[in-house]
Amino acid sequence: MSDIADARLAFRAKNLADEASLVRQLISETGLTEADREAISTHAETLVETVRAGNRLGLMESFLAEYGLATDEGVALMSLAEALLRVPDAQTVDALIHDKVGGLNWESHFGGSSSALVNFSSWALNLTSDVLGEPEVGPKNALHRAVARLGEPVIRTAVAQAMRLLGSQFVFGRTIQEAISNARKPEALGYRYSYDMLGEAARTSEDAARYLDAYASAIARLAPHCTAKSVRDNPGISIKLSALHPRYEVAQRKRVMTELVAVTRQLAIAAKKANMGFNIDAEEADRLDLSLDIIAEVLTTPELAGWDGFGVVVQAYGKRVLPLIDWLEATASALDRRIMVRLVKGAYWDAEIKRAQVMGLDGYPVFTRKASTDISYLAGSASPLCLAEHLSAICLAQCAYRGCRSASGEGGWTHAGNIRIPAPPRHG
Repeated sequence: MSDIADARLAFRAKNLADEASLVRQLISETGLTEADREAISTHAETLVETVRAGNRLGLMESFLAEYGLATDEGVALMSLAEALLRVPDAQTVDALIHDKVGGLNWESHFGGSSSALVNFSSWALNLTSDVLGEPEVGPKNALHRAVARLGEPVIRTAVAQAMRLLGSQFVFGRTIQEAISNARKPEALGYRYSYDMLGEAARTSEDAARYLDAYASAIARLAPHCTAKSVRDNPGISIKLSALHPRYEVAQRKRVMTELVAVTRQLAIAAKKANMGFNIDAEEADRLDLSLDIIAEVLTTPELAGWDGFGVVVQAYGKRVLPLIDWLEATASALDRRIMVRLVKGAYWDAEIKRAQVMGLDGYPVFTRKASTDISYLAGSASPLCLAEHLSAICLAQCAYRGCRSASGEGGWTHAGNIRIPAPPRHG
């Protein structure tokens, strides 16, 4: 499909499509034979065996081996590690630690790991839980309350330090400069990074202005490191449209198409001058159609003509992934330029499901089963836009995956000779 209007109509028609019928269609779109599937499974097993045989377990791997995400303790640890670095005040940190650590069965993990540090951490977490008491109840008696009050600063410091080590797996650096420094060694091995900043959606104009300044500053800091001629060999940045406008919603379309387009264009022009990649990050499904209007408007900016660094993140857990890729292909062809396409699994699944239920919709805009998302991802990677033979003419394909099966099944991109792009690092 090459016509932009037809692609957009097909995109809208798939929003709440029947999952079973759509999955059958996607299976046929992947073009995988039984032999292909067996080869993918074999390759995935080889990847797992190679990683396990050739590397010592790091801190994160040791913790995950003991505290799997199937356990309450594992979920609590990952939640704490991911959230703690973003909490600004001591009172909230104490409440978060109490909520996540208290009342869990840390004692059952004593001596369960081959790592002395993990075993010691289990003991320390159990002691912390005992001192703090149940999250809903608190310390058991007056003595426990006194110990808890006196021990809170010590507990806060110790847990914060431990979570900082774990959190480094999620947050590449606390500042853009720290993230750039941490990227030097991987970049020497051929990796390229797209930087993403931690932050919530803008609620006020002041929030939006602050995020705009942060993005502009990040681009300026990254610019001296963009020394390669090709944009895909340079670092890049990912931006969230919701961070740049407090009323990024369909009901405010007129305002958004004036104000949000202007600031997005401003950042894109700055990125072009630096010769870096500039990706529009994926967000909620109900704003995806509006985001395409913004993207289309920004792409027609005369100052951006001839620039191949503009990119769009596509979430495979959405039911509109194939018509969305068709629309990007049609847009790129009409503008006679390449668009970077980063295919990812998706990041807002629980919120999408809840919102559809609250709204009483007839279906879901996302797949309800992981297997369906995996099939959608493979179908997206097999689309003409993302196949190797189309890379030089229409797009610069990127990918982000968490499973060996997805990595092994990405036939089009695996053999494209593309640079290796890990999941975007984040900095706060």
